[in-house]
Amino acid sequence: MQRDAPFLGGGLDASRRRYRSVWISDLHLGTPGCQAVALLDFLKHVESDHLFLVGDIIDGWQLRRSWYWPQAHNDVVQKLLRKARKGTRVVFIPGNHDEFARRYAEHNFGGIEVAEEWIHETADGRRLWIVHGDLFDGVIQCAKWLAHVGDSAYEFTLKLNRWFNSCRARVGLPYWSLSKYLKLKVKRAVSYVGDFEAAVVREARKRGVHGVVCGHIHHAELRTIEGILYANDGDWVESLTALVEHADGRLELIDWSQQRDRRSLVRGAAVIESSRNLHKLGR
Repeated sequence: MQRDAPFLGGGLDASRRRYRSVWISDLHLGTPGCQAVALLDFLKHVESDHLFLVGDIIDGWQLRRSWYWPQAHNDVVQKLLRKARKGTRVVFIPGNHDEFARRYAEHNFGGIEVAEEWIHETADGRRLWIVHGDLFDGVIQCAKWLAHVGDSAYEFTLKLNRWFNSCRARVGLPYWSLSKYLKLKVKRAVSYVGDFEAAVVREARKRGVHGVVCGHIHHAELRTIEGILYANDGDWVESLTALVEHADGRLELIDWSQQRDRRSLVRGAAVIESSRNLHKLGR
């Protein structure tokens, strides 16, 4: 994933970035696994003309099992509404975890438009079909009960992952995602990702578009498959990734965990340099 230079114009501070469009999905607000603090940091530092919320923004499945809604999750919702009020076009495309919102397609809530799907034209003229992607998940469509069982197992994996990483943090080791590792290493999981990508690309070709933007499988990807651009913006539970469109239409995946680490290093270096200068003045 490439890193871009910070946007310095438009009255924004040097740490903010400006894009034509931003896509985020799979926030899973309402679950302990949601990285709401990191997401707020992202929303604070990134501005755009278009902001697409590509499904599983609120986890209705988890909230029905057990209510969990800390202040940080409410802050995320308020931040999204504030962006809509200030002129960003915010489009919400519900996924399977927030499927309750699909009944409100074509409605507008606080400036946020709700739609089943969307066609976005990039600055360089490409037409991108935007959809969450659960309609191309055989488990969701054919055995929804199994999807709920899998969701519970996934929540358990995330709990185990949080405990494991708290132990790693105590000994100074960086974050490591168990569930992400399993997705990349378990043969059946790798096959599932490939089948999903192929199904989404086939449908995009039928629709006569240049590419597709989706989420759902928590696996960020940006590549061309048989002539069709496939873009998955990842998630905000494990990956902390987003898809962005630059002013010229160029698309890029950004890893916000890396951006935050880089800013922390810069701040740390600045503090050290400041301390050194103060020490020199005190001599």
